[in-house]
Amino acid sequence: MSINEFICDCNIIHQEVVNKTLQKMPKPELFNKLAEFFKIIGDPTRTKILFALDQNEMCVCDIANVLNMSKSSISHQLATLRKSGIVKCRREGKEVYYTLDDDHVKQVFEVGIEHIEHKEEKEGK
Repeated sequence: MSINEFICDCNIIHQEVVNKTLQKMPKPELFNKLAEFFKIIGDPTRTKILFALDQNEMCVCDIANVLNMSKSSISHQLATLRKSGIVKCRREGKEVYYTLDDDHVKQVFEVGIEHIEHKEEKEGK
């Protein structure tokens, strides 16, 4: 397949399609927030943390043990995820437990994993 196969050679504007799309187009702020969301979860360490939290509610010590990392580095990443509204925490005595913020975060994460696994399966990897 050559690159030129993906270039549109027509000069026709499909105005109805353009208008429908423009009517549904969210404000630029939404796209900025969405890009920031994906940027935050795009870090491999944070992705591993999200996987762990998708399995169970966990404290920093448990996550650090699972990922074989220091508590301070996990705490730093959790702070970023918490400030972004991707994880939440609750205190029980001296311990703080973390979970994914809500089902939306869980669904986005799980659908992403399914997509990658399906694509690799199709490609025979």
